[in-house]
Amino acid sequence: MGRPLIVVSDGFDKSLFEQLKKMPELEVHPESKLTRDQVMELLPRMEGLIVRSATKVDPALLDKAQNLKLVIRAGEGVDNIEVKYANKKGVKVANTPGANSNSAAEHAISLMFTVLRKTAWAHASMLRGEWEKTKFNGNEMAGKTVGFVGFGRIGQIVARRLSGFEIKVLFYDPMVKSCDIAYAKPASIEDVFKLSDIVTMHMPLLDSTRNMITEKFLRLMKKTAILINAARGGIVDEDQLYTCLKEGTIRGAGFDVFASEPLQKDSKLLSLDNIVLTPHLGASTDEAQFRVGEMAVNQIREFFVNNKLLNEVKA
Repeated sequence: MGRPLIVVSDGFDKSLFEQLKKMPELEVHPESKLTRDQVMELLPRMEGLIVRSATKVDPALLDKAQNLKLVIRAGEGVDNIEVKYANKKGVKVANTPGANSNSAAEHAISLMFTVLRKTAWAHASMLRGEWEKTKFNGNEMAGKTVGFVGFGRIGQIVARRLSGFEIKVLFYDPMVKSCDIAYAKPASIEDVFKLSDIVTMHMPLLDSTRNMITEKFLRLMKKTAILINAARGGIVDEDQLYTCLKEGTIRGAGFDVFASEPLQKDSKLLSLDNIVLTPHLGASTDEAQFRVGEMAVNQIREFFVNNKLLNEVKA
């Protein structure tokens, strides 16, 4: 019986990829970044697949994967994997929870400060040879009320990291009734939007959360407030966000994730001058990618060598 073929499709830390290739029990494809066409060609022989966010593990892929046993999402969110369909086909799905939480939290915070202090726009102005000091008057973080829609692991890291700024925290999360952060208070989703100076999203993308944040909530916000989304694209209705930003219903926004990625070149969000956009960088740090890869390598070893499934995700 041949060794299981393991494919890494969306890139990997080089040292960890070498560790994976050195496991004598496994056959590992020699490249760690493949196109979808290349992945599809390998599917008939493939038993293990490690993806990040680029590879879509959809029915078209799963239908051709006669021998696939395990898909690992090197990250936490699995919205690029049809988990229910994979389970139906007998394919196990796992993720690497917590490995990139710190990086995602820090990126959300960086978006907050970028929008508050208008640094991205000031930088662009400087590159044009301008010195427009009065144009970029910003706001402090100290003493602000930060509202969280979703207050799980990453949301709570954000709240703790911001504690030195003596912020007030309101959170809406049906799964979290209380926490050990003394200055964090549960609130209705309406009050989170009404009372906060900054509203930051930390919800997963589910059928129940898709386009959850509409104009109804955005129009509850203070005109001086800002909205941050470094969680999942599709939670905020982007057309209604555009309208509210265009009209000045809220001061600004910072978004790292979008309903369709890459963000389309004709997206109306690109025409606005009060939103900061980044290309899904939440987990894009050397440290996070190493931790994610380290967990994925261990999961592959445990599954194919020790017959043990770690961090399974079910629909």
